[in-house]
Amino acid sequence: MAHSDVEPRLSAGYWRLWWATGINSVGDGAFAAAVPLLAVTVTRDPRLVSMVSAATYLPWLLLSLPAGALVDRHDRVALMRRAQAFQALIVGIIAVLAAFGQIGIPVLAITSFGLGACTVVFANAAQAVLPDIVAKPLLHKANGHQQTITTIGLQFAGPPLGSLLFTVAVALPFGMDAASFVLSVALLATLPRREHRQIEHPPIWTAIADGLRWLARHRLLRTLAVLLGVNTFCWQLGNVTLVLLATQTLHLDAPGYGLLLAGAAIGSLLGGLISARIIKTMGALPALLTALSANVVTFVGIGLSPNVIVLGALLAITGFVTTLWSIVTVSLRQQIVPSEMLGRVNSVYRMLGWGLIPLGALAGGLVAHAFGLRAPYPVAGVLRGVALLATMPVLIRAMRD
Repeated sequence: MAHSDVEPRLSAGYWRLWWATGINSVGDGAFAAAVPLLAVTVTRDPRLVSMVSAATYLPWLLLSLPAGALVDRHDRVALMRRAQAFQALIVGIIAVLAAFGQIGIPVLAITSFGLGACTVVFANAAQAVLPDIVAKPLLHKANGHQQTITTIGLQFAGPPLGSLLFTVAVALPFGMDAASFVLSVALLATLPRREHRQIEHPPIWTAIADGLRWLARHRLLRTLAVLLGVNTFCWQLGNVTLVLLATQTLHLDAPGYGLLLAGAAIGSLLGGLISARIIKTMGALPALLTALSANVVTFVGIGLSPNVIVLGALLAITGFVTTLWSIVTVSLRQQIVPSEMLGRVNSVYRMLGWGLIPLGALAGGLVAHAFGLRAPYPVAGVLRGVALLATMPVLIRAMRD
């Protein structure tokens, strides 16, 4: 006899999106490992290395709001395809310039800004499209799967492969990333398009203002957005000179650096696999508070790591708890925000949450230059602790409600 309470399953459309995410993440992981290695071949000045990272994230501050308005008024899957097609072109240019030895910090910064601009459009559209193809009860599970495959590619498989390819030829990891974008575009082309009603959209700045007002009136999401901004600022403050800490202070070579990133990714992978169970057992906001508290401790410890083993273990713990609180907050937005507003509210949330990353990168470079390569992580950990204490009353009240 058939049961009426059969658990709903993720759709075939979702799994095509999952495969596109996975393929692209492997290429991006190779790119993420190769860019700092390429920057270090040009300069050893942490301030200049941090400029490349700052340029990558600057579009979140400058372009997130108009990108969110575009996501709510155009086909989201089509926007994702176009963004990745442009990314394939940009990374292909980097590969050619690197092959001929014509790359420098200014060129890396400009192309990284272009890639970041495309990422803003793609990421906003990808988060907004998920509730269109996944039932609300499955959002934690779907986000967990997305986070898992992203972690496997971006942190586990891609970095050691990118580091290895970099030692063979400087241009190879960038060529691989360009190919991954092309394959991802082909898979995205098979997704069903969202049916848009023929309505008259308000002017884009009016639409942006609607998103700003919606988030400003929601106390919990507003607080989480500000808290995310402080945390990503601190994350980049510590992380921007990780390549220098690993290669200069702890004397890792390029393949060793890739393996360090892959080892750290094990924590993120486990977080993606079991976060849904943890959230179901503990509740969303208790899991969030636990993750944020653990991140404070691990960030202080990373800067004090006496060897690579301790550093890798602490990075793995950081990856686990970061994945956990990311899944909680993404799923909350997808459940709470109306679909027709999701692109704009997401864009405001992520502008507040990611807009300070460029400043964190620059601050990390300055702290490392002034106080040494170990200093940025403890400084970032202390700042994260202060921010958590300041927002604790709102989070605790939300848990009680």
